[in-house]
Amino acid sequence: MLGAVNRVLLGIIGAVLLAAGAALAAALRPLGGRHEPLLSAATRERYWHAEGGWWWAVAAGLAVCVVLALWWLLAQLRRSRLSALMVDTGDEAYAVLRGRALEEAVAAEAGALDGVARCRADLRGRQGRGRRRGTPKLRMRLDLEPHAVPADALAWLAGPVLDHARRSSGLPGLAAEARFRITSHRARRVT
Repeated sequence: MLGAVNRVLLGIIGAVLLAAGAALAAALRPLGGRHEPLLSAATRERYWHAEGGWWWAVAAGLAVCVVLALWWLLAQLRRSRLSALMVDTGDEAYAVLRGRALEEAVAAEAGALDGVARCRADLRGRQGRGRRRGTPKLRMRLDLEPHAVPADALAWLAGPVLDHARRSSGLPGLAAEARFRITSHRARRVT
């Protein structure tokens, strides 16, 4: 979803900048060239001391734009997907398990269940040491076929599938969230 928001925001910002540039270019032509200011000293003085607080509104609008730009930048830098897990091997070393490998293994095992048309798994959260250690979480979206029983799929998912993921990742408390969707099917034509 962030990619779609980025494309829309970039399109809007580009259109606004293009319109502002065209308006500025059109305004500069009749003023007498590039060395002439857009507003004369008398006009600037009149607007600055005029009644009303429209300068404050402009400053507040610019401040809101700066805050939104910083929020957007921070949203780009934040990665919610977990790229790797540190697995304790028992001795004094750690093994690195790629997050995408765990996601693909869980999706393949859950996708092989009876009645599951498709499964997608995402490993979210962060893993670190000390106070900043977070608990990774699996988010799964399962597309069930019309004949599937969701309770059976959930029981199998909560049992063997997540047990295998917990054992392979070395995390005793791997949380999981599953969302089910029933795929539509075409009605059979009776002749």
